[in-house]
Amino acid sequence: MSGDEKAAAAPRSLAEALRQRDDASLAALLRARPDLITPVPTDLTQLATRAGTRASVVRALERLDRFALQTAEALAVAGDPASYGELLGLMAGDDGDPEVAAALPRALGALRERALVWGADDRLRLVRTARELLAPSPQHPSPTGLGPTVQEATAGMSPGRIQEIVAAVGLPSTHDSVSAVASLTALFTDRERMSALLADVPAGSLEVLDRLVWGPPYGQVTADPAPRLRLLLDRGLLLPTAPGTVVLPREVALHLRAGRAHRAPEPVPPAVTASATHTARVVDATAAGQAYTALATVEELLKDWDEGGPNVLRAGGLSVRDLKRTAVALDVPEPVAAFWVELAYAAGLLASDGEVDERYAATPAYDEWLELPPADRWARLAQAWLTATRTPGVVGDRDAKDRTLSALGPGLDRSAAPEVRHRVLALLAALPEGAAPDAESVLARLRWERPLRGPQRTGDHDLRTRLARWTLSEAELLGVTGRGALSAHGRALLGAGASAGASAGAPAAGPTAPGAGAGAGAGAGTGAASDTDAGRPGPDGLTAPGPGDKLPVHKHHPRHPTAEPPHDSAPPHDSAPPHHTAPPHDPTPAPAPLSPAEQAAATAAAARLLAPLLPEPLDHVLLQADLTAVAPGPLRRPLADMLGVLANVESKGGATVYRFTPASVRRALDAGRSAADLHAFLTEHSRTPVPQPLAYLIDDVARKHGHLRVGAASAYVRCDDDALLNEILADKRSAGLGLRRLAPTVLAAQADPGALLEGLRAMGYAPAAESAAGDVVIARADSHRTPPRTAPEPVPDGPPAPDAPLLSAAIRAIRAGDLAATAPRRPAAADPAADGEPPRTSAAETLATVQAAVLTGETLWIGYVNADGAASQRVIAPIRVEGGFVTAYDHTADEVRTYPLHRITGVAELAEEAAADPS
Repeated sequence: MSGDEKAAAAPRSLAEALRQRDDASLAALLRARPDLITPVPTDLTQLATRAGTRASVVRALERLDRFALQTAEALAVAGDPASYGELLGLMAGDDGDPEVAAALPRALGALRERALVWGADDRLRLVRTARELLAPSPQHPSPTGLGPTVQEATAGMSPGRIQEIVAAVGLPSTHDSVSAVASLTALFTDRERMSALLADVPAGSLEVLDRLVWGPPYGQVTADPAPRLRLLLDRGLLLPTAPGTVVLPREVALHLRAGRAHRAPEPVPPAVTASATHTARVVDATAAGQAYTALATVEELLKDWDEGGPNVLRAGGLSVRDLKRTAVALDVPEPVAAFWVELAYAAGLLASDGEVDERYAATPAYDEWLELPPADRWARLAQAWLTATRTPGVVGDRDAKDRTLSALGPGLDRSAAPEVRHRVLALLAALPEGAAPDAESVLARLRWERPLRGPQRTGDHDLRTRLARWTLSEAELLGVTGRGALSAHGRALLGAGASAGASAGAPAAGPTAPGAGAGAGAGAGTGAASDTDAGRPGPDGLTAPGPGDKLPVHKHHPRHPTAEPPHDSAPPHDSAPPHHTAPPHDPTPAPAPLSPAEQAAATAAAARLLAPLLPEPLDHVLLQADLTAVAPGPLRRPLADMLGVLANVESKGGATVYRFTPASVRRALDAGRSAADLHAFLTEHSRTPVPQPLAYLIDDVARKHGHLRVGAASAYVRCDDDALLNEILADKRSAGLGLRRLAPTVLAAQADPGALLEGLRAMGYAPAAESAAGDVVIARADSHRTPPRTAPEPVPDGPPAPDAPLLSAAIRAIRAGDLAATAPRRPAAADPAADGEPPRTSAAETLATVQAAVLTGETLWIGYVNADGAASQRVIAPIRVEGGFVTAYDHTADEVRTYPLHRITGVAELAEEAAADPS
């Protein structure tokens, strides 16, 4: 192909560049930027327009890793267009940097894949919106620290002043300012002449340049500058931009920087290092113990709220006082209590009851959860934690309206939380088994992967850093990690192959889930397919590439000769440029968050691995003479439930200690148990004989229990022993109950029955409640439950990543719509359709044209309005016309469809060259 033909084939816009892509490349773009497919664009021109909008470009830039972002920033200060050699010089400097040169093709490929950069290697263009966002300006300095070019800085300067600068640097005067600025720019970009110019600059003036060279490039001067500043102004090494303000021109700064746009390019991500190493057995055992503690803690929390938990605040959520009470009950700090409360809520085990006096209580799902095996109960909690966007760590912070964020309240959703949790665990999975990571190295890695979402200044108060810290601590609380290292069931929770995910010392490539995964430093294949996508059919029917493979995104662009491939890289394929072939050290992409079905399978696998590590529930306790019982391990559900009613928990740990008291025994009797039942229960489940003090305690409380009966008059006390009633009336403590005698064996009270029961019990009696029929009311352990509730839905971070069927259908529709919009039409004899507009024909003309196309086999372009009134353009090949319908092969949908003729607004024949190849 001649040079003229190459120039003609070069894309002139982003839309033309997208038309040169194959289906696999378009699929990679839509995976990396799922907002472009919501809704599906009608053609490639609309796709290119949407890809250049500010919101979409900002979202794409936020998902770049540090080196890919540095590459985009370098392109923003390069010429437009720029060559690959110019970009390489800005990134690697005049001396060259092998690591930068090796990583640059991947970073540039990632920018191309995301449609942030387009054009051949000799004409690289950053999309206009990205250039506006990244280019330096007085209001928004560039991260590169560079200022405006000589041409930009002298735009408002008088021609005479420009000629004075040209003369001061020894250049011949010109007849106009444009040529003068061009000659000055040529001087400043010539390394040899620039070195000679700076050779006779005094040290004081060079010190001024050194202070501005890495930014910010702006400085303040007085009306009468010092001699060292005057020399720089006279020679154009500093240029005035406003009264009292000067700037270091970009070309001068680049010369002083030896050509580098960045002081410290970061082509290689920081490695995640291990702070300690343990055996896998110790890690798994520790994590399993913590997993069991997590189950016990959630059960204790919901058991404490079994009869109705705290009230719901008017604005929603748990009050600070109730959170403190919960923390005391669980014997944990308040932030940890907030974590357990939010975890139960995320798992659907806890919700508000929705009543007038709204309170928090367990849901019916909690009872179902209790019946599951322990490993399955843990798996449900772990899955809810991994995917939840509610973030308990922000409890106590202030919202935008300066209101305190409360547990279970609104405003706790953070869309980035699932991605950060998944990414942190993936980094832990990449370490050797038993290795606990250094937390700072994990945070440094995350900051490299998402620099625009990390701290913009020194400090670790940005959300992603806080989420990462919370993830490390919450994973330990939940038993996903043990002693800081990821356990075997924690690895399984990430899905098969998670341990082979992103290397802790290599960049994570490409987006994963909505907003997930690492940035774009992994090159052209970035984001094209995750580990779990390898080997799956792609949208074009081909097999999706595995980690490290590169999609043929830019097969039309030859590599610039200045960019030499690494010596140890494989020779390029004939249809792909050398820079598109991944070098041997090409980083492996981060594993994407799993689909719901895959996550369910991974959770089940994690439960199977955890099950053998959890202790088996016991069916016995050890009774002791000091009215205590020791449970040497977890108890079976019926035993634990009954013992929880009969005794109070005194201490927890490896063994749980229960204490029997008169109140606890009375609680069991109120629940409908008799003294004989309690003796039989303890005899059956104790490995030691029932101590005599405990037997006496049960018999003594049972003897007194129910002797007094309390009912509703407002309330009354009935007793066959009138002497006992006399004793109660004579007791000064009964004055607050408002008792008076109605009969020798009956006392009436002004208090309600509940208050009367509590008052008599406080006086040392053991009354029993009775119904209106005179029967004893059995006070079983109340289980207040909410109506059926669903777990809170996570708040996604942007549109969800499209799956393969959606990508395939969307690409077919975009291709067909682009064909309809760009294919040449045969000129009509009258009223030709406007370019790009749907055709308009009468019903008779439509019918005649369609019938003729059936006979000739021609392809038609039609305008169509569906039943909802939505207009569209379609390219069809009619097969038959009958009964007011046309049956045709629709190239847009890639299938045979039937259309009512009365819904076709117009029809036009395609030109022969377009009809010959409608795809």
